[in-house]
Amino acid sequence: MGIHRLNHAVLFVSDLQRSVAFYHDVLGFRRVAMTPEGFSGAAFLQAPDSTNDHDLGLFEVPGAGPSMAGRATAGLYHLAWEVDTLDELSATAERLAAAGALVGSSDHGSTKSLYGKDPDGLEFEIVWLIPADLLDPAALDARRRIGRLDLAAEKARYGGQTRGGVGISVPA
Repeated sequence: MGIHRLNHAVLFVSDLQRSVAFYHDVLGFRRVAMTPEGFSGAAFLQAPDSTNDHDLGLFEVPGAGPSMAGRATAGLYHLAWEVDTLDELSATAERLAAAGALVGSSDHGSTKSLYGKDPDGLEFEIVWLIPADLLDPAALDARRRIGRLDLAAEKARYGGQTRGGVGISVPA
């Protein structure tokens, strides 16, 4: 089976409207009209600039507790969404921090990552990938460790508007 990309993810959430508001207000997702008639416990969202009919499905489980995946049960650790530029990664970091949802950041050598949690504590990653033509041995070697992300230094090195992932996740 040849996988080309992740088309969408579906999450169980405890409060549908709260989750829709978070993904809309903080990450810019927009609601799309896909919910079956007579079914009020679901929402389908599309990420900005996405060509998918939806990127995220949310299904409400009223009163559900937080996920125990990774602490007491097996389950999904996180999803990772890719952004185009380091400027966009910086702006996302600011929005996540303002919402109290930024829980970390990392330099993985060839990728620069932010980590956030939604209102139910479900973790996600926002990532920028160094374009193939800018990858060097130091960035490739750094994939074997997790470093501190310095967005200002990364923007100085690669440029805030350099399109990430070209030749890696985006055709050259």
